[in-house]
Amino acid sequence: MHLINNRKALISGGGSGIGRAIAEKLSASIPLAVADLQPGNLPATVVAVPCDVTSGPEVDRLFDRVQAELGQIDILVCSAGRGIQEKLTEGDPEKWRQIIEINLLGALRLVRAFVPGMMAAGRGDVVFISSVAAGQAYAYGGVYAATKAALETVAETLRQETLPHVRVTVVAPGVTDTAFFQHTVSGFHTPASIGYGALSAEEVADAVLYALSQPPEVSLNHITIRPTAQPF
Repeated sequence: MHLINNRKALISGGGSGIGRAIAEKLSASIPLAVADLQPGNLPATVVAVPCDVTSGPEVDRLFDRVQAELGQIDILVCSAGRGIQEKLTEGDPEKWRQIIEINLLGALRLVRAFVPGMMAAGRGDVVFISSVAAGQAYAYGGVYAATKAALETVAETLRQETLPHVRVTVVAPGVTDTAFFQHTVSGFHTPASIGYGALSAEEVADAVLYALSQPPEVSLNHITIRPTAQPF
């Protein structure tokens, strides 16, 4: 953690789940902003900003608020996301659009807003919370998996475009026991019903902190973390 000190971070989706666990771990040592539809009760030292990352104007306001209260950040964690379980031949394209806006375009808006400042400063870290679904299509999960696969393509593109100044890390969890399953746009799974066991949000957050705490010349570009019994 000593290599994370003297830095500043922004976490999207930091009001709950994996994002919240990352925020709680980082807030103990560095200045931090959290963006979420409902940031919730966070330590008083955290800059909590209500923000819908699917809205360009709201991301602009987020940028202005973070700049005013923290200055230039050098850690961006894109954790905002939502799930969906629908059969492709029967699903609702409007729901699909919502998932694409949140999981993919929301992250792209944050990159466009905050990474240029990292490039100008000559250093930074961007972490994308993906999913093992990015590499494994499954029935009823096509739209969600597609957004995560696209997000990983974005991550690799960003890595190449920002070399050598910005490190880019993808953390791809397997089944994780959070409120994610309760908030899917449509779906029917729970961690228990999937049947492989589940990670905790804190265990995924530890993987993020491990990547961030590497020496500047070391870049962990992809971390897959899953319950040991999960087959994909």
